Amino acid sequence: MGEQPIFTTRAHVFQIDPSTKKNWVPASKQAVTVSYFYDVTRNSYRIISVDGAKVIINSTITPNMTFTKTSQKFGQWADSRANTVFGLGFSSEQQLTKFAEKFQEVKEAARLARDKSQEKTETSSNHSQASSVNGTDDEKASHVGPADTHLKSENDKLKIALTQSAANVKKWEVELQTLRESNARLTAALQESAASVEQWKRQFSLCREENDRLQSKIDELEEQCSEINREKERNTQLKQRIEELESEVREKETELNDLRKQSEIIPQLMSECEYVSEKLEAAERDNQNLEGKVRSLKTDIEEKFLGGARDIWVPCTCLGYRHFEMPFGMLEALLPPCLPLPALRTTKRASSSRKSF
Repeated sequence: MGEQPIFTTRAHVFQIDPSTKKNWVPASKQAVTVSYFYDVTRNSYRIISVDGAKVIINSTITPNMTFTKTSQKFGQWADSRANTVFGLGFSSEQQLTKFAEKFQEVKEAARLARDKSQEKTETSSNHSQASSVNGTDDEKASHVGPADTHLKSENDKLKIALTQSAANVKKWEVELQTLRESNARLTAALQESAASVEQWKRQFSLCREENDRLQSKIDELEEQCSEINREKERNTQLKQRIEELESEVREKETELNDLRKQSEIIPQLMSECEYVSEKLEAAERDNQNLEGKVRSLKTDIEEKFLGGARDIWVPCTCLGYRHFEMPFGMLEALLPPCLPLPALRTTKRASSSRKSF
């Protein structure tokens, strides 16, 4: 029937560096198939893995082997016949656990097969020894009946089997010695692996510290990003305020242009104001001159006519001048405001105190 696969998984395959016995050397560039095989003919178990056309694992499971978990996703075992240590890196802790459980199951089955084989060997050896003793007695009594020939033949066969058993015992002793030496090497390799585990633990601790430092740095960068976002919001508000101010400036510039246009006619208005001011000042001077002349004329009239009767001739549109004789102060009160004083003609009469027409 040959070998049959009983369990299959996928993992990254490593082998211990033969020169340093500490560092791992990748045996596959990627995850490959790793399978347990059972050989019905030999009643043995093997772990086999192939990467393309290259066999990277061909390890026969023996009861003395031990599969060790060195991390959550990595495990290893030593193979004395291959004189190496295999390591498997899995994608999950569950896959590693299933592989380890299967390793323990196969290891126990290999132990039971070895025990049964030893029991069969011991039984055959004892039977051969007993037959050998009986054969010696038969040789002593070879003169007894025709059955002696058959017994002698059987004794010869048993002697041959005993010789073969002794040879097998020597072979097993050599193999046992080889296994002890292999176990010693595996123990040394296991100790080195334990040292490697400690080194890996230190590296893991350093990686964890580095991870914490990077996480702290990430937190700082996130805080800086938050501050940048707040600055962006403030910049947006400032831009809005700048746009409002620019709009106000444009409005003020429009008003300023209107004022500038209005200021262009201010010189003309000022010139007109100056002209009007000059006219007013000239009119005021003329008025002051007229007032002075009126005051002077009034003074002259009062001086000439104060204290006596006056003959006053008032012009009339119908009758010409009419004659009045009265004091000048009364005449000034009676005359209408529209009649200028220079139009009066006066004569002085010393003896008359009457008013005539």
